[in-house]
Amino acid sequence: MKSVHDGRRSNAAPSPVTLPAIAHSEATIKSVGPALFRSEHARDFACLLDLDPEVVQWSSAPPMLSNGDDEYQLDFLVRTGEGGSFLIDVGQEEPSPPIWLSSAIESMGHRYRPVAMIDFADSFRLRNAKDLLRYGFYRPPLGDRIRLLAALDDMGSLTVAECMSAVREGRPMPTLAALILQGFLEIDLDETLIGPETQVRRIRG
Repeated sequence: MKSVHDGRRSNAAPSPVTLPAIAHSEATIKSVGPALFRSEHARDFACLLDLDPEVVQWSSAPPMLSNGDDEYQLDFLVRTGEGGSFLIDVGQEEPSPPIWLSSAIESMGHRYRPVAMIDFADSFRLRNAKDLLRYGFYRPPLGDRIRLLAALDDMGSLTVAECMSAVREGRPMPTLAALILQGFLEIDLDETLIGPETQVRRIRG
């Protein structure tokens, strides 16, 4: 029987047990294929991927890597705007992969990135990403989108409260959140939780 390494475990010992698949409760913006995850930590990291401007797309079904009878399952295949690609390994603490893993990943033309979600335990970015992704399925009316973009062209920046006041056709917070998720608008996700005074700016691509 082949053994499957789980680098999330502190001893990184092989385990023949099939790893669970956890569904995503929020919308996904840049995912390719079904959004199913090995852990709650991977599901949280997917929220960060969706709000990362350098990420073009991600998949939660990366290839299983093997070395003889030893197999290792990663969490994500991520592609960036500059043409780079990463195989990402997510755990509460930094994963401990087998020594053969890095060379196997490099031979496929990808780079390896371990992620310790404990580093994001007090992260405003993660909390803000989850809040925004609650509205990821919402489609803002065209009139509201044009109205907000025109206002930001004139003013340079507006607060969240001012943007919400400018929404006429749709629902204010879902409209603003959807335009941020769709790459029309940007806000600072790292300094504090999104509030009425948070500054909103237009993204020009």
